[in-house]
Amino acid sequence: MALPWRSRRSSLVKSKPVKRISGVEVSIPTHFRCPISLDLMKDPVTASTGITYDRASIEAWLDMGNATCPVTNRELKQEDLIPNHSIRKMIQDWCVANRSHGIERIPTPKIPVTKAQVTDIVSEIAAASRLRDRDRCGQLVAKVRSLMREGERNRRCFESNGTGRALAAAFGAFAGGSSVDSSVTRVLEEILAAITTLLPLDEEAASHVGSPESLTCLVSILKHEDLVARLNAAVVVKELLACGGARADGMADTAGLVEVLVKLIREPVLPQTTKASLVAVFYLTNYSERTASRVVGMGLVPVLIETLVDAEKSMCEKALAVLDALMGCDGGREQAYGHALTTPVLVKKMFRVSDTTTEFVVSALWKLCRGKEEEGDEGEGRGRCLREAQQAGAFHKLLLLLQVGCGEATKEKATALLRLLNGYRKDECIDTTDFKGLKRPLLPV
Repeated sequence: MALPWRSRRSSLVKSKPVKRISGVEVSIPTHFRCPISLDLMKDPVTASTGITYDRASIEAWLDMGNATCPVTNRELKQEDLIPNHSIRKMIQDWCVANRSHGIERIPTPKIPVTKAQVTDIVSEIAAASRLRDRDRCGQLVAKVRSLMREGERNRRCFESNGTGRALAAAFGAFAGGSSVDSSVTRVLEEILAAITTLLPLDEEAASHVGSPESLTCLVSILKHEDLVARLNAAVVVKELLACGGARADGMADTAGLVEVLVKLIREPVLPQTTKASLVAVFYLTNYSERTASRVVGMGLVPVLIETLVDAEKSMCEKALAVLDALMGCDGGREQAYGHALTTPVLVKKMFRVSDTTTEFVVSALWKLCRGKEEEGDEGEGRGRCLREAQQAGAFHKLLLLLQVGCGEATKEKATALLRLLNGYRKDECIDTTDFKGLKRPLLPV
């Protein structure tokens, strides 16, 4: 049988050296190299086809959707891989023999967890949570986290064998107890840390972590001094909201949840926590105008505008998403009109970050500039916003956006903005840096 690709790499396999700091080139024996990566194998495993690979390389090959042995082209499954201790010992001996050339001995790899082991651990977690045995449950969850840290294969094995549901059920069980003291809180935090490595949650798991008792505990952890625990809680809250919009209304009514999420944005503790809180607030405000009004009342609009000034891409996208959602409220627009940076920052971000931010910027500007037609404070704010947008170069940027293309909804809003801005063109100021690379002429007005 012809080998798919090995023959054309054979010359490379025979000649590829390893360069070391000492300047001496040491050739790796052919049978010590993985046929996929051509590098020294660190965890050799033999497939059912008789070919030995480095575990990381062959598992990556199978994870890409391949179901055959790369060398023989015969059917291959991940469970068919068997550790080759003989080759591994020979490689370690060879490393020791060449230590003088700067070659370090490869460590003995740990044996991956099996499905049977995972099933036993999951069963024990379920039993411990039913009995409210926090000490035993804590030990088991710590064991799960330790095993998952040993490699992606272990993590996938836990993920595919119901560990997420068992952990979520355990969280719900301890959160629903008669009292939640410091020892129970520590177990809950340990469970949360494990859950965050097994996201996304399925509906059953989400129902446990999203119960009223569980949400109350999540709010408590979000207020905790432990920064990592707060991060994990914020990530889980975000995940619960992402699972389904119907859950947002009920979660918004959880005492203190909206308030603590807004506080984590106003008073950042970790960038990841701020981002998770922004996404959670976006879901909450996007599904409920009542919640959006509450968030506006907490003074989040000015905070978001100031965050946008020097935020990196990911933070900028999330802050703009929340700001756009809040612009749907009268109070949100009122606060935006009262901040001197609102319009200049939005116009500046239109082309400076990503397509996602461009859509949010156009939407937010459209809501601000459209405003209400009647006179009054908002009418004045709307006119001022239009003047400032024109002065910042919004008209030509919107023309450019239509020229390069955008989504249908964004296109409609951009067109509407152009009509509104047309009467203010005498105040325009063009930022020429935004037109670099444009080959087509601007559309006629």
